[in-house]
Amino acid sequence: MIVVPVKDGENIERALKKFKRKFEKTGVVKELRARQQFDKPSVKRRIAKEHAIYVQALHREEE
Repeated sequence: MIVVPVKDGENIERALKKFKRKFEKTGVVKELRARQQFDKPSVKRRIAKEHAIYVQALHREEE
C-alpha cells in the first residue's frame, strides 16, 4: 500500500503528484499492460537489447 504523508496546510495537488509518482515507480500499470498479451521470449530479448543500445547512446551524448 502506498502511503503519502500530507502535512497541515499542504496543497492537495502536490500530495496527489507525490502519490502518482510513487504509484508509477511501483510499475503496476506497466506490468498489467505487459500481461495483456503474450510476447515470445525472443521478442522480449530483442526489445531489451534495443532498449540497452538506446540507453547507451543517451549516456554517450551526455559525456
